[in-house]
Amino acid sequence: MYSISKKIFQDNQLIPVIVQDNKTNKVLMLGYMNLDAFEQSLKLNKVTFYSRSKKRLWTKGEISKHYLLIKNILIDCDQDTLLIKAIPTGPICHTGMDTCWQEINQTNFLFQLENIISDRKNKKIKNSYVVKLIEKGINRIAQKLGEEAIEMIIESKNNNNIHFLNEAADVLFHYIILLSIKECSIHQVIDLLQHRNTYKSIKN
Repeated sequence: MYSISKKIFQDNQLIPVIVQDNKTNKVLMLGYMNLDAFEQSLKLNKVTFYSRSKKRLWTKGEISKHYLLIKNILIDCDQDTLLIKAIPTGPICHTGMDTCWQEINQTNFLFQLENIISDRKNKKIKNSYVVKLIEKGINRIAQKLGEEAIEMIIESKNNNNIHFLNEAADVLFHYIILLSIKECSIHQVIDLLQHRNTYKSIKN
């Protein structure tokens, strides 16, 4: 598939891998691969590194589902560094940023917020509103989302857009919490909407 010789991984050594957004050419992150990681990347068509901290293969996005889908793999003139052009399916950095250099588009803040909520949930951080709400169970989370939705609807009939936007933000925040507790993601919702739009466009 790619004209990369496996000989560059002498004795299964690690080599640096730069990942670049295939569309924007923005540098997303830097990782390391050995031969096993390289072969796994080709098999899955998803960037897979060898994690020096975990001491194992690590497919980017295996937890967050924010994968790096491989479009092309290039090697530098010294034959010791790979450049992978990929399509990111979400924010790349664990902080929710678009890149590991703290870059973010405003439109991706929701993904950052999603990661923060997930982090609160997994670490069970004390005094966190998210944790306290989650501990009350899914029925209370769904009820809270419904309450916020009703408040937003009420404000939509008034002329104060500041109040309306505040309620809209509350709805969105609690909606993301509900997605998290259901083990679903914003990207899954986006994918479904895109599928519906594509199907509708073809049908029309």
